[in-house]
Amino acid sequence: MSYSNLMKQAKLPLFVILTFLSCHQQPKEQEIVEDMEIEEIKPVTPEYYQLRPEVENIYGYTHAVKIGNIIKISGAVSMDADGNPTGVGNFEQQMVNCYADLDQILKHFGCSFDDVVVENIFTTDMPKFIETAAYRNEIYTKHFPTGSWLGVKELAMPEFLIEIELEVHKQE
Repeated sequence: MSYSNLMKQAKLPLFVILTFLSCHQQPKEQEIVEDMEIEEIKPVTPEYYQLRPEVENIYGYTHAVKIGNIIKISGAVSMDADGNPTGVGNFEQQMVNCYADLDQILKHFGCSFDDVVVENIFTTDMPKFIETAAYRNEIYTKHFPTGSWLGVKELAMPEFLIEIELEVHKQE
């Protein structure tokens, strides 16, 4: 509202209106900045973790990386310490093996499946996954994460039937 309109409508003495206006002025930008607390942003160094260093170095990947309180975990497949497929032809066993590897990685970072916020599952046999998906109730006992279930033509090796990747939010 303009000064003249305020005077006409309120019929207040000029000194009252000027006092009101001077008390309710917006602070200048410099005053706002001086009142703000500025938090220093510190760089975060990624922490890398290899579950099977020899295998991961051969294929050129790292199984997990933690940046701040977020952990990204590469897809786990059913393999032994030498990178050989395990549970060949047995979908349920491969799923169990994937979750066992993921559990080991989570524990390395002081986490559990309760901290998982995204789970993406890739499978070459979606009907078999749907048939065995109830096993996940043993893994996720408090809540299920978000994620996707994707049917794919093939995984890294023809023996692999399922691959599971995670994103974790570690509670500080």
